[in-house]
Amino acid sequence: MLQASTIKFIKELKKNNNKPWFDANRKLYENAKADFASLVDAIITATSKFDNAISNLKAKDCMFRINRDVRFSKDKSPYKSNMGAYMNPGGKKVNTPGYYFQCEPGQSFAAGGLYVPEPEALAKVRQEIDYNFDEWKAIISNKNFKKYFAKVDGIEVLSRPPKGYEANNPAIEFLKMKSFIVSRQISDAELLDKKLVKEIARTFETMKPMTDFLNHAIQ
Repeated sequence: MLQASTIKFIKELKKNNNKPWFDANRKLYENAKADFASLVDAIITATSKFDNAISNLKAKDCMFRINRDVRFSKDKSPYKSNMGAYMNPGGKKVNTPGYYFQCEPGQSFAAGGLYVPEPEALAKVRQEIDYNFDEWKAIISNKNFKKYFAKVDGIEVLSRPPKGYEANNPAIEFLKMKSFIVSRQISDAELLDKKLVKEIARTFETMKPMTDFLNHAIQ
């Protein structure tokens, strides 16, 4: 679980997204960051019980900075209104299939999969789905999987079939995707619940067959 003070800090930061306020409340930020890091370490430990590949990770390997990159954005707010961590064998700097948790009051979620991979990796995933579509369908249509995730989100989807694939391909819905993401919303009440780590780990375990499929494809 997270401390109520962490959630309060993120809410206040969203209302006061400027450097003077942040500097004046840096101690509150440091406390919130430490609290979130403790949660991420607990999630890693729980997730490692069914995915040993991430057992070597520490929170610092997975957590993203609170500062926003505003160089190419019209929104010049200097800070994010969330705290997030990406857990895969290579940590946050490696874009391979893994698990993601984001804390943002009213918009928190646990997610996983593969987000906008490089063209070579994307081509491998598409080929794997094409060659083993029955296996892919079995994973994403599993009763427990569907209980947690409404659909696989492609984030960006091609309007036409990718090169080398026909429009009548049974897997065309997925072959057009540029990402392969599933997610589950986490309520503010869940953030404060002692079962939070257990619930996030259960969510990650449910998506693991999909992340295993994606990892197999690009490896």
